[in-house]
Amino acid sequence: MPNPKRKHSHARSAKRRTHYTTDLPEITPNKHAGGEPFRPAHTASTNGYYKGRRLPGFKD
Repeated sequence: MPNPKRKHSHARSAKRRTHYTTDLPEITPNKHAGGEPFRPAHTASTNGYYKGRRLPGFKD
């Protein structure tokens, strides 16, 4: 198996790693009153609402 002839410099290795970042999770305001003020995006509230509508099959 071929091996590199010389070691890559630190700057060259660092350039390759520049895109390793973390993102903060998106939060959205909760439209249903009486609950949490914000919720994670694309998740239902604890009351059983998603996008302002009641989820089917949710029991009180």
